[in-house]
Amino acid sequence: MSKKKCNIQFPETNYQSVELEANQNLSEHLTVENSPILFGCRTGICGTCLVIIDGDIPPASEAEKELLEILAPENPKARLACQIQLTNDIKINKN
Repeated sequence: MSKKKCNIQFPETNYQSVELEANQNLSEHLTVENSPILFGCRTGICGTCLVIIDGDIPPASEAEKELLEILAPENPKARLACQIQLTNDIKINKN
């Protein structure tokens, strides 16, 4: 049985979509060569990878929610890309 694949799109950029297996962490697979997302600490502390997500993903952890309240208090679609566990197709926009 094949594993579920998820498609990551980057609207309004020149980057091609990326396909990854479900339950992968985005920060382990996205690079400057294949996405417009910049990563700093990759641990959810610095906020460098703040993005706007269009699609269904697991909820943010309490620690991520605390940082998002500071970085993007009015945007429920804001997430830290390094903290996203991929479960479905998504579209990622830079903040």
